[in-house]
Amino acid sequence: MLAAAQEVFVANGYHGAAMDEIAETAHVSKPVLYQHFPSKRDLYLALLDRHLSALTELMLGALNSTTDNDERVQAVMRAYYRFIANDDQAHRLVFESDLVNDVDVSARLETFNKTFADAIAKVIAEDTKLPLLEAQLLGRGLAGMAQVSARYWLETDGNLDLDVASDLIYRLAWRGISRFPKES
Repeated sequence: MLAAAQEVFVANGYHGAAMDEIAETAHVSKPVLYQHFPSKRDLYLALLDRHLSALTELMLGALNSTTDNDERVQAVMRAYYRFIANDDQAHRLVFESDLVNDVDVSARLETFNKTFADAIAKVIAEDTKLPLLEAQLLGRGLAGMAQVSARYWLETDGNLDLDVASDLIYRLAWRGISRFPKES
Protein backbone atom coordinates (compact mmCIF):
# COMPACT_ATOMS: atom_id res chain seq x y z
CA MET A 1 0.00 0.00 0.00
CA LEU A 2 2.80 2.41 0.83
CA ALA A 3 4.52 1.82 -2.51
CA ALA A 4 1.26 2.43 -4.35
CA ALA A 5 0.59 5.58 -2.34
CA GLN A 6 4.07 6.87 -3.04
CA GLU A 7 3.63 6.28 -6.75
CA VAL A 8 0.35 8.22 -6.77
CA PHE A 9 1.61 11.05 -4.54
CA VAL A 10 4.74 11.55 -6.64
CA ALA A 11 2.82 11.42 -9.93
CA ASN A 12 -0.07 13.68 -8.90
CA GLY A 13 1.13 15.62 -5.88
CA TYR A 14 -0.56 15.36 -2.52
CA HIS A 15 -3.53 17.50 -3.48
CA GLY A 16 -4.05 15.71 -6.80
CA ALA A 17 -3.83 12.23 -5.28
CA ALA A 18 -7.07 10.43 -4.50
CA MET A 19 -7.58 7.56 -2.08
CA ASP A 20 -9.57 5.79 -4.83
CA GLU A 21 -6.54 5.84 -7.11
CA ILE A 22 -4.20 4.76 -4.31
CA ALA A 23 -6.49 1.81 -3.45
CA GLU A 24 -6.72 0.84 -7.11
CA THR A 25 -2.94 1.07 -7.58
CA ALA A 26 -2.43 -1.00 -4.42
CA HIS A 27 -5.01 -3.58 -5.59
CA VAL A 28 -7.03 -3.22 -2.40
CA SER A 29 -10.47 -1.86 -1.71
CA LYS A 30 -10.87 1.65 -0.40
CA PRO A 31 -12.26 0.35 2.96
CA VAL A 32 -9.12 -1.81 3.36
CA LEU A 33 -6.95 1.23 2.70
CA TYR A 34 -8.89 3.22 5.31
CA GLN A 35 -8.47 0.38 7.84
CA HIS A 36 -4.73 0.99 7.71
CA PHE A 37 -4.72 4.74 7.20
CA PRO A 38 -7.63 6.85 8.49
CA SER A 39 -6.94 9.63 5.98
CA LYS A 40 -4.89 10.57 2.95
CA ARG A 41 -2.84 12.87 5.19
CA ASP A 42 -2.08 10.03 7.62
CA LEU A 43 -0.95 7.90 4.70
CA TYR A 44 1.29 10.69 3.41
CA LEU A 45 2.77 11.29 6.87
CA ALA A 46 3.50 7.56 7.25
CA LEU A 47 5.43 7.63 3.98
CA LEU A 48 7.23 10.81 4.94
CA ASP A 49 8.23 9.38 8.33
CA ARG A 50 9.49 6.20 6.69
CA HIS A 51 11.70 8.05 4.20
CA LEU A 52 12.99 10.64 6.66
CA SER A 53 13.89 7.88 9.10
CA ALA A 54 15.81 6.00 6.40
CA LEU A 55 17.56 9.17 5.23
CA THR A 56 18.49 10.17 8.78
CA GLU A 57 19.93 6.72 9.45
CA LEU A 58 21.85 6.80 6.18
CA MET A 59 23.29 10.28 6.78
CA LEU A 60 24.26 9.65 10.40
CA GLY A 61 25.76 6.32 9.41
CA ALA A 62 27.91 8.00 6.76
CA LEU A 63 28.90 10.78 9.15
CA ASN A 64 29.94 8.27 11.81
CA SER A 65 31.57 5.80 9.41
CA THR A 66 35.06 7.18 10.03
CA THR A 67 36.94 9.64 12.19
CA ASP A 68 38.90 10.98 9.21
CA ASN A 69 37.08 14.21 8.34
CA ASP A 70 38.10 14.18 4.68
CA GLU A 71 36.67 10.68 4.27
CA ARG A 72 33.68 11.68 6.41
CA VAL A 73 32.69 14.55 4.08
CA GLN A 74 33.11 12.28 1.07
CA ALA A 75 31.00 9.53 2.65
CA VAL A 76 28.18 11.92 3.52
CA MET A 77 28.03 13.45 0.04
CA ARG A 78 28.13 10.07 -1.64
CA ALA A 79 25.44 8.68 0.68
CA TYR A 80 23.12 11.59 -0.06
CA TYR A 81 23.54 11.17 -3.81
CA ARG A 82 23.05 7.42 -3.57
CA PHE A 83 19.83 7.89 -1.61
CA ILE A 84 18.46 9.99 -4.44
CA ALA A 85 19.79 7.65 -7.12
CA ASN A 86 18.32 4.57 -5.45
CA ASP A 87 14.86 6.02 -4.96
CA ASP A 88 14.23 9.36 -6.61
CA GLN A 89 10.52 8.96 -5.83
CA ALA A 90 11.30 8.96 -2.10
CA HIS A 91 13.34 12.12 -2.50
CA ARG A 92 10.61 13.80 -4.56
CA LEU A 93 7.98 12.83 -1.99
CA VAL A 94 10.06 14.25 0.84
CA PHE A 95 11.50 17.42 -0.68
CA GLU A 96 9.23 18.35 -3.59
CA SER A 97 5.78 17.77 -2.16
CA ASP A 98 2.98 20.28 -2.54
CA LEU A 99 2.34 19.73 1.16
CA VAL A 100 5.61 21.19 2.50
CA ASN A 101 3.76 24.12 4.08
CA ASP A 102 1.64 21.79 6.22
CA VAL A 103 2.61 22.25 9.88
CA ASP A 104 3.27 18.55 10.52
CA VAL A 105 5.18 18.08 7.27
CA SER A 106 7.38 21.14 7.77
CA ALA A 107 8.03 20.10 11.39
CA ARG A 108 9.18 16.67 10.25
CA LEU A 109 11.44 18.17 7.59
CA GLU A 110 12.91 20.60 10.10
CA THR A 111 13.54 17.75 12.54
CA PHE A 112 15.44 15.88 9.83
CA ASN A 113 17.42 18.98 8.80
CA LYS A 114 18.21 19.85 12.42
CA THR A 115 19.25 16.31 13.35
CA PHE A 116 21.56 16.00 10.35
CA ALA A 117 23.02 19.52 10.62
CA ASP A 118 23.48 19.25 14.40
CA ALA A 119 25.38 15.99 13.99
CA ILE A 120 27.69 17.72 11.50
CA ALA A 121 27.97 20.73 13.82
CA LYS A 122 28.98 18.51 16.73
CA VAL A 123 31.92 17.16 14.73
CA ILE A 124 32.89 20.64 13.57
CA ALA A 125 32.70 22.11 17.08
CA GLU A 126 34.78 19.29 18.56
CA ASP A 127 37.45 19.47 15.86
CA THR A 128 37.71 23.24 15.43
CA LYS A 129 36.72 24.55 18.86
CA LEU A 130 34.36 26.98 17.11
CA PRO A 131 31.43 28.18 19.20
CA LEU A 132 28.41 25.89 18.81
CA LEU A 133 26.30 28.51 17.00
CA GLU A 134 29.02 28.99 14.36
CA ALA A 135 29.43 25.23 13.99
CA GLN A 136 25.66 24.86 13.59
CA LEU A 137 25.65 27.42 10.78
CA LEU A 138 28.43 25.50 9.03
CA GLY A 139 26.53 22.24 9.60
CA ARG A 140 23.41 23.71 7.99
CA GLY A 141 25.51 24.99 5.11
CA LEU A 142 27.10 21.61 4.44
CA ALA A 143 23.79 19.76 4.77
CA GLY A 144 22.16 22.27 2.43
CA MET A 145 24.98 21.89 -0.07
CA ALA A 146 24.40 18.14 -0.17
CA GLN A 147 20.64 18.51 -0.52
CA VAL A 148 20.51 21.26 -3.13
CA SER A 149 23.31 19.90 -5.29
CA ALA A 150 21.89 16.37 -5.21
CA ARG A 151 18.47 17.69 -6.22
CA TYR A 152 20.07 19.47 -9.17
CA TRP A 153 22.00 16.33 -10.08
CA LEU A 154 18.71 14.44 -10.21
CA GLU A 155 17.48 16.93 -12.80
CA THR A 156 20.42 16.10 -15.10
CA ASP A 157 18.75 12.75 -15.87
CA GLY A 158 21.98 10.78 -15.75
CA ASN A 159 23.99 13.17 -17.92
CA LEU A 160 26.43 13.55 -15.05
CA ASP A 161 27.75 10.39 -13.42
CA LEU A 162 26.72 9.99 -9.78
CA ASP A 163 30.27 9.41 -8.55
CA VAL A 164 31.59 12.40 -10.50
CA ALA A 165 28.81 14.64 -9.16
CA SER A 166 29.16 13.58 -5.53
CA ASP A 167 32.97 13.84 -5.78
CA LEU A 168 32.76 17.40 -7.13
CA ILE A 169 30.56 18.48 -4.24
CA TYR A 170 32.66 16.57 -1.71
CA ARG A 171 35.80 18.36 -2.95
CA LEU A 172 34.08 21.75 -2.81
CA ALA A 173 32.82 21.08 0.73
CA TRP A 174 36.11 19.62 1.95
CA ARG A 175 38.20 22.48 0.58
CA GLY A 176 35.97 24.89 2.44
CA ILE A 177 35.50 23.13 5.76
CA SER A 178 39.09 21.89 6.02
CA ARG A 179 40.22 25.53 6.38
CA PHE A 180 38.61 25.79 9.80
CA PRO A 181 39.39 26.74 12.52
CA LYS A 182 39.28 30.26 11.29
CA GLU A 183 42.25 31.44 9.32
CA SER A 184 44.34 34.16 10.92
